[in-house]
Amino acid sequence: MLKTAITPSLSLTAREIFAMTLIVHHLGISQSDRVVWLCEELGIKYELRKYNRSPLLAPPEFKTLHPLGSAPVIEDDDVKLAESGACVEYIAQVYGKGRLVIAPGHKDYAQYLYWFHFANASLQSALMRDLALKAVSGTNDGTGRSSDILKRFKEKFSIMLTMMNDRLATAPWLAGDQFSAADIMVVCCLTTMRCFSPYDLGEYENILAYLARVSARDGYRQARQKGDPELDVALLAGAAPPPWPRATSIHATQGQ
Repeated sequence: MLKTAITPSLSLTAREIFAMTLIVHHLGISQSDRVVWLCEELGIKYELRKYNRSPLLAPPEFKTLHPLGSAPVIEDDDVKLAESGACVEYIAQVYGKGRLVIAPGHKDYAQYLYWFHFANASLQSALMRDLALKAVSGTNDGTGRSSDILKRFKEKFSIMLTMMNDRLATAPWLAGDQFSAADIMVVCCLTTMRCFSPYDLGEYENILAYLARVSARDGYRQARQKGDPELDVALLAGAAPPPWPRATSIHATQGQ
């Protein structure tokens, strides 16, 4: 009797056939929370390795992962990738098969593209400049030799928040009606980054309503619980900037 060889379905990828696991290296209280959140929203299998700050910067173990020592870093078989935007795009396309990505031709594609890149190119870079200038001036309130420059940056930053607030008056999510990876990229700057560069959102009611919607998402809450349980979700989504949590010892955990 002729035996027929059983071969894997052609619809399966090599990754699925050989049960390859995505590894997410997450530095606590950092922009790498974007990657943890994305994985939870997609419901994909991944291994979470968390590193606490030592006491403020990344610990030595994390710096061995990438020449810049920056977070996040993901590993997928022979792929090792840094930069949060690149990691989000890679996971959404390779593991999410395009979920949470708005494709060319969709009516909201331009909005998706803009807000996805606005996160790092405009919003986060403004926060990092604010941090640097405060360090140069030696104060947290912008007084000192850099106060004039800080004032100009704050004015521009206010314009950014107003733009976002106005956008969210017309749609529930930044790209439009659909929650997307653009939201995952931007929310970090409205929450986690305020631990480093505090600013108040009290006058931006649409942004606050948006953060309330984000905080109600199961994927977001699960990501916070796994990645940064020391951060209070309600405080992160509030008008006042969240307080910096007390640093704890370095450890690594594996999840999912």
